[in-house]
Amino acid sequence: MTPGSGPLIEIDGEAATVAAMAPVLGGYGHFTAMQVRGGRVRGLGFHLARLDGATRELFGGGLDGERVRALVRHALASAGHTDGSVRVNVFQPVEGPGSPVAVLVAVRPPVPEPVGPYRLKSVPYQRPVAHLKHVGGFGQGYYVRQAEAEGFQEALLTGPDGTISEGAVTNIGFIAGDTVVWPEAPLLRGVTLQVLERELAAAGLPQTTRPVRLADVGGYDGAFVGNSRGTVAVSGIDATTVPIDAQLLARVESLYEAAPWDPI
Repeated sequence: MTPGSGPLIEIDGEAATVAAMAPVLGGYGHFTAMQVRGGRVRGLGFHLARLDGATRELFGGGLDGERVRALVRHALASAGHTDGSVRVNVFQPVEGPGSPVAVLVAVRPPVPEPVGPYRLKSVPYQRPVAHLKHVGGFGQGYYVRQAEAEGFQEALLTGPDGTISEGAVTNIGFIAGDTVVWPEAPLLRGVTLQVLERELAAAGLPQTTRPVRLADVGGYDGAFVGNSRGTVAVSGIDATTVPIDAQLLARVESLYEAAPWDPI
C-alpha cells in the first residue's frame, strides 16, 4: 500500500468480495475512523466504546472490543504497515433481529495533520441521529464541497436559530478566557473531543458546555476544530474574524499532541 493507492479492505478478517460488500450499500450501519501510528491510536478506548454502543443501539447486541482490535491488527498486517488511516464499519449482512453483524476494516495511507488556521462557513444543517457516527453523510459532504468551493476549509453545522453544533467532519470548541466552551446542541461526541475533555480535566483547566450561536462568535477569544487528524485554530466563521492568539489555543493543541497513544 503506497501513498495514493486504493484501500485494503477486509470483512471479518477476509479480503472483501463484491458479494460481501453488497449489504454495505444498503446504507444502514455505523463506523469509526482513526489514525494509526506505530500500531497505536489516540483514544482507542473511546473508539471501541463508540462501536459497541452504536452496535447495541442499531442492531440489538454489543460488539466486543477485542474482536475489533484483532481485526484491525489483521488488516494492518495484510497491508504490511503499522501506520495508516483506518476505518471500521459495522453492518448486518442479513437483516433481522438477532442477526450477527460483520466488521469491515479499511486501511489507507496515513493522512497528515491539518494545517491551519481554518475558515468555516456556517450551513443550515444538523445530522440526523447526531449522537451516532452513522453511514450516509451526504448532507455533510454536500456542504463541505460548497464551503471549499468558496474558499473555506470546513462547513459548520447550525440549527434554525443559528445554534452551532459541530463541523461537518470535526467537533468545534471555543475559548472564553481560561475556559474551553463546548457547544450544547445535537452533535457527535467525537473521539478527539473526548480525548481533549480528559486531558483538559487532568491538567486542571476549566471547560463547560453551553449553547453557542453564530451571533455569539465575535465575543469569544478563539475557536478550534478537531478530529482524528488533529486540532487546528479557527480564524473566521463566515465574515466574522476569530482571534488565533489566545494562549489557551496553543495549550489545547499541546495537550492533544501529548495525549497517549494506545496499542491496538
